[in-house]
Amino acid sequence: MTRAMRIAAPAKLNLYLHVTGKRADGYHLLDGLVAFVDVHDTLSLQPASTLQFVSDGPFAGGLGDSNSNLVVRAARALSEATGHRTDIRLGLTKRLPVASGIGGGSADAAACLRGLAGLWGLDPGGTIVRDVAASLGADIPVCVSGLAAFIGDIGTTVDPAPRLPPTWVVLANPGIGLPTPDVYRARKGAFTPPMRFAEAPSSAAELAECLRTRRNDLTQAAIGLVPQIATVLGAIGDSNGCLLSRMSGSGATCFGLYRDPEAAQSAGAALREVHPAWWVASGRLLDDTADLVAS
Repeated sequence: MTRAMRIAAPAKLNLYLHVTGKRADGYHLLDGLVAFVDVHDTLSLQPASTLQFVSDGPFAGGLGDSNSNLVVRAARALSEATGHRTDIRLGLTKRLPVASGIGGGSADAAACLRGLAGLWGLDPGGTIVRDVAASLGADIPVCVSGLAAFIGDIGTTVDPAPRLPPTWVVLANPGIGLPTPDVYRARKGAFTPPMRFAEAPSSAAELAECLRTRRNDLTQAAIGLVPQIATVLGAIGDSNGCLLSRMSGSGATCFGLYRDPEAAQSAGAALREVHPAWWVASGRLLDDTADLVAS
């Protein structure tokens, strides 16, 4: 490696998430629609004598031991699978809250895999990278793909979704981490059948109507653990111009959909003013994260 590269690791939203069953080993089977937002962490790769990891940004303090960080584990796993040396300094600017239901750690690991694949001449969509991604976590394969997609199985099956219309979003988190396993353990009730759709929505309003007949099956379990999620959902839903409010993944981050950037930016500003302790960000949905330039 002779020069540095910077890669965006965008937030992942579960536009809907159905729990369709449960395997004998305890893992839940899922059906959902994943999209990405232009709110992101940034990963830099630079030449170094050995594998190094450093972090900065508002949420760097929540990353814990660097040896257990998913970025480092991703680099080591791909190195072991391919025989390439990891003489690289990995620098992560952590802007997305940790354990927040928007795939921050998975996005960071996926950015590492994509960056190393490019550096080592590997196909990021090839078997080696896909297998390494799936071994690290159920969310990582879809983050490596970087495309809006339907997920299945335990989240590791990734299928193309119809193109999403121009849609803007507001993300809000009450500042409380929520481990995913705790939410799945707390979930009760019947399973929900898959509800994929084939036609591409023509507008943000049509997308919201399509999603309204679907849901996030983890919401009530998450609210039981973190009641503030209900407050976040209500605040977003009551904001001017909000077409739909929903929790993403296992929480605690929630999002709202909007027709235009002005509505999203205005709603985000209003939420920050009323709830200054929350993390709030405005952005737009991405069909393909390859279009996103790291800042």
